Amino acid sequence: MRINLASVFVDDQDKALRFYTDVLGFVKKNDVPLGEHRWLTVVSPENPDGTELVLEPDSHPAVKPYTSALVEDGIPATSFAVDDVHAEFTRLRGLGVRFTQEPLKTGPVTTAVLDDTCGNLIQIAHVE
Repeated sequence: MRINLASVFVDDQDKALRFYTDVLGFVKKNDVPLGEHRWLTVVSPENPDGTELVLEPDSHPAVKPYTSALVEDGIPATSFAVDDVHAEFTRLRGLGVRFTQEPLKTGPVTTAVLDDTCGNLIQIAHVE
């Protein structure tokens, strides 16, 4: 068994696609119209056949209270692995990304938390 798809709820699929590709560096994998929304996924350019991240519309009534509560409590919706949190923090901050947590080392793990501009906090992490 392996993880094939993971989702983040987004308030605007076009804005999310721009952020996740142009800023974070993911690559669009699927973009299929489904009524007013799309089946929209991105993948890591390092593993184009790997796990897809679904940029899921937040239109279900339960989503906004859930995602708002996570953001208010500072809880990331998901975590992405990076080779160097400090370097990625510097690169992304240079692109105007807002961080809610600067790089923080806790034991063998270094993390930082950013705002994806689409309703989520996202953690970047590196384990030594």
